[in-house]
Amino acid sequence: MDSRELIKKVEWKDLKSLSKKEMLIENNISLPWLFTSLFLAYKGYYWAAIPFSGFYFLTALRQVHNGFHNALGTGKFLTWLSMYLNSISMITSIHAVKFNHIRHHKFCLGEEDYEGKSASMKWYEAILYGPKHLFLVHWITFKKANDNYRKKMIFELTSISIFVCITFYFQINFLIYHILIMFFGEFLMAFFAVWTVHHDTHEHPDMARTQRGFWKNKLTFSMFYHMEHHLFPAVPTIKLPELAKRIDEILPELNKKQTF
Repeated sequence: MDSRELIKKVEWKDLKSLSKKEMLIENNISLPWLFTSLFLAYKGYYWAAIPFSGFYFLTALRQVHNGFHNALGTGKFLTWLSMYLNSISMITSIHAVKFNHIRHHKFCLGEEDYEGKSASMKWYEAILYGPKHLFLVHWITFKKANDNYRKKMIFELTSISIFVCITFYFQINFLIYHILIMFFGEFLMAFFAVWTVHHDTHEHPDMARTQRGFWKNKLTFSMFYHMEHHLFPAVPTIKLPELAKRIDEILPELNKKQTF
């Protein structure tokens, strides 16, 4: 089914708004995981910190992803601040990621979609492609973005460099752990954030893969409702389960490819 036809059938605009509770969740969902991982690393329990770091990376990605689409329920400054602070803690320019992600929606899996390049690869190729993906995110922003994006990216990269230099100069071990584990997460982005949700969907790029199953979506913080996100990008992540339910009720015959 054509995505424009699907959009007409599904009521979704009411899902754009967030209550105060939902807004607080979406803007702070990553903090418990971040603070717990840093505390455990500070105490020297690095192996225990790893799953909390992983969930921080996932929830921070959810947070900035909502920021890309102005779906955090906050104004411009607070949205920018969220993306800036997560740039430092995730060790990458989030505005560079945003620039490529918006292009991903516009040119989904086409020649100009640099974010989506790994979708056409084998799973192991997508993993190996990770470092190049991270480099291209910044290089394409530098080459193709406007001055506003470039300035934000340079400011974020400068802040990250200062943070990394201070951490290594003073040998702050728990922060060194955090930086290294975040780099590892960034290197896997081409696989987890692109390949898993877009492989074998080139015939209908907007019909990305999605995920059903209560516990699977709870454990992944609703980040694999990707078909729903591509069809209705303005809907905040916290509302995607309800959106998926409406799609299933209205179009039960729709062929939905599962993420896992």
